This record gives sequence, structure tokens and C-alpha cells, in this order.
Amino acid sequence: MTGSGEVGLRRVLAVTDLLIDADDERTLLPALLPMLLSVLPGDSLVWSVRPDGAGGPLTVPAGLLSRDALAAFARDKAADPLVARMTSGPGTPLLRSDLQSRAEYHALAAYADVYRPLGAEHQLAMAFPAGWAGDEPRSVCLAVNRRRGDFGDDDRTVAELLRPRLARAMRRLAPAARERVTRREAAVLDLLARGLTDRQIARRLAISPRTVEKHLEHAYPKLGVHGRVDAATTWLSSGGARRGPSGPLPGPPDPSDGSYSRGL
Repeated sequence: MTGSGEVGLRRVLAVTDLLIDADDERTLLPALLPMLLSVLPGDSLVWSVRPDGAGGPLTVPAGLLSRDALAAFARDKAADPLVARMTSGPGTPLLRSDLQSRAEYHALAAYADVYRPLGAEHQLAMAFPAGWAGDEPRSVCLAVNRRRGDFGDDDRTVAELLRPRLARAMRRLAPAARERVTRREAAVLDLLARGLTDRQIARRLAISPRTVEKHLEHAYPKLGVHGRVDAATTWLSSGGARRGPSGPLPGPPDPSDGSYSRGL
């Protein structure tokens, strides 16, 4: 590996430290994206989440993509082989030059409408799973753009090292519904999803109806819902009620729930 590659590896370690310490995606990304652009040196970076977030892609520099550019990308992306590989392929790091000659790239409608205004003459892209949004699996496509000088083997190696680390961090920060709730909350949600009332759930789990209500109140924000119907729907979509020989499996008592030992 060249000297620049060794510098890249040291920077990967700094990114890894940032990912390990992160406890919230919204506060992580403003620090992470500029750091990624230093680890994979380029002129700009685009971080796109699928399914699309309400705010659209994040970019460095900020505000890089105009509304017209986003509309043009949505219109032209089906003919772009790099986008196709990031959408339906394994997501391993690829260079634009792996797939197209400069002439082929410049012939794309998306080049004239989107990439040339960005100065994206050279691109390195990768995609990776990024946890869950509600009951839908998410993925991220990360693209780094350069005006001059293509990406090389060292850049690809650094990207390959970053990709699994980014995926693990995003999964931890946006877990599936079943991973967000306690085991006792999961037991209540299992029974709720089967149509039981609070009183019926309470009898089944040997707790009070008020404790059932409290478990649901705590579970709603974790699932991103505001009521019983949405909670039941989201819970079923996340994998359905777990069933044993005689019904759902409530799991062991939740240590945060002091009521179970008193049978309230």
C-alpha cells in the first residue's frame, strides 16, 4: 500500500472511533460526512438513504443538489449503470470507470443534467444496509465525486474497510422494531397484535391492566407510532407475533418492570 493508502487507513480508525461513540444518527451524520470526504478525498459527497428520507440526500458541501437536479436524477437514473449496481447489486465499492468509458459516461442524460454541474467527472460509490425505518429495511448509497484524477486502488481499499463499519453503526442506530423494545414490551405487543384487550393481556401475563398500558406507552415511541392500531400493524410487519404451543412467548421478565414479581 502507498503512503497515501496508509494515511487513509489511519483515517479509517478515526471514523471507526466516531462510529463506536455515536448514540444518535442525527448528531452523527454532520460529523461523519465531512470526515468521510477526508478519508476518501474528493470534491463532494452524496449520502442517499432508501427509502428516501423526507429531506432528500445529504451532501458535502451542503445544498449541493438543487430541486431541478434531484428531479433530473429521478428521471434519468434508470439508464445509469452505476446507480443500477448500487441499487440491485451487492453494493461493494465501484468506480465509475469500472463500468464506463469517459465517452459513455458523458453520453448519459444524467451527466448533462446532474453530474457535470456537480463537477463529478470521477466517482466512487458503495451501498450498504442501514438498519430500519419503521418496518422497512433501509440502505445507504454513498457517492464521492472528483473533478480531476480518478480514484485508485488505495481509495477502493479504504472504501472496502469503511463499508462494513458504516453498516454495523447504522444498524445499531436504527434497529428493527423487535430490537427497540424490552422483552416484556414485546410480550405485550405480541398479544396486542393478536387482538387481545388490555385486560386479557394482563391476565395472560399476570400483570395489571395499568402495567399493560405503561408498557404500551413506552413502546409507542420506540416503534414510531401513536396508538394501539398502528402499534399492532407495525409489530406484525416487523415479524408477527411469536407463537409457542399455546400462544405467544412472553419471554423472561423485564428487569425494568418491578410489577411482575408482585403479580400486579
